[in-house]
Amino acid sequence: MFFRELVAQTVGNLLAHKLRSSLTMFGIAWGIVSVTLMVAAAEGIRVGQRKARETLGKDILIVFGGRTSLQAGGRRAGKVVRIVDADFAAVRDSCPDCRHVVPELGNPANVRSDFNSGRFNVTGSHPVFQEIRTIKLAEGRFYNTEDLAEGRRVAILGDEVRRQLFGTRPALDATLRVGDFPYQVIGLVEKKDQDSNYDGPDNSKIFVPFSAVRRDFPDPPPGTHYTVDRLIVTPKSYEQHEACEWQVRSGLARMHNFDPHDKEAVPIWDTVKEAKLFAQLTDGMKYFLGAVGVTTLFLGGIGVMNIMLVAVRERTQEIGLRKSLGATRHNILVQFFSEALLLVGLSGGAGIGVALVICRLVNLIPMPQYFAGLLVTPTALVGSAAALALVGIGSGLYPAWKASLLTPVEALRFEA
Repeated sequence: MFFRELVAQTVGNLLAHKLRSSLTMFGIAWGIVSVTLMVAAAEGIRVGQRKARETLGKDILIVFGGRTSLQAGGRRAGKVVRIVDADFAAVRDSCPDCRHVVPELGNPANVRSDFNSGRFNVTGSHPVFQEIRTIKLAEGRFYNTEDLAEGRRVAILGDEVRRQLFGTRPALDATLRVGDFPYQVIGLVEKKDQDSNYDGPDNSKIFVPFSAVRRDFPDPPPGTHYTVDRLIVTPKSYEQHEACEWQVRSGLARMHNFDPHDKEAVPIWDTVKEAKLFAQLTDGMKYFLGAVGVTTLFLGGIGVMNIMLVAVRERTQEIGLRKSLGATRHNILVQFFSEALLLVGLSGGAGIGVALVICRLVNLIPMPQYFAGLLVTPTALVGSAAALALVGIGSGLYPAWKASLLTPVEALRFEA
């Protein structure tokens, strides 16, 4: 039997039972839509949460001073560990698996513009801080190495700071009184939808060079060794983050004489580890939702199998007549199997098309915070196609095999 004739005959048989075929196809199509939308929703949650986490910083380690909980070097536990300026360069030079190691210092200060005033956290670090903490600017620029070296009084305003101090007025190039000192506004931070922080949201901060904060807002009371609030560290790669963390802890342990295994001495907020745990959670959710959709799809496949079994019973005499005219078991098997595959393929293709249209329409609507929309990935489409193929093969093979086993005499004598 030629392929064109086979397709024509298959389509004709399906059209002869329009209602039955339509209901069966709807079950398959709904299964595919369910699989695609559920996996797309899980992917949207995963991507949205990942972007939210990256507002704090992508793959960063935040190192704080702490208190020892283990004895080391003849000292009792309970020693206070304070990170100081000298630690920054020493740790940076002793950590080959770390890309960046920068200090951060923040102090609250009264800030006044020509229009309003407020009390905000003034944060100082190095220029690479912008990249590490994913600080995007709406206008202007971030402070650079020259600003840092010369201790220039330049400031970048968080979105909330700008709105409180200037309202709708232009803020770029304006002069502020930060504490008792004049600072020029050189940049404005783009509004952040930030879901985590360690000393307040970036929208409510003023960013200035580290050297300016150290000079204008010293730690009370001033001492010989200035402390910093924390070190911000990034590994050279995702795979190197554990080695980077150990090198940082070991370097600080040598300088402050504590056991490097003592995690209480220098607590480290490991956002990489958090990202791994969250990825496991979202992957589990995606697999669960996908399994629910696949179950719906296989239930549709059972409907196809039942329909094909009914078709075999109704067309038993047709099968006998075809066999008496020379049709082989292979011809009968291919005919009924192709009908099932065509039924599943058409309905599955329609289901994928409908799911893609729904995703596109939903994504035109403003999304809730931390949800990136319905995101269909190539992997999800391949998985849906694979599940669809399994359903087609499973639902068509048994009825086709049963039809092919009928003998001409038994089939011609059968009465439905």
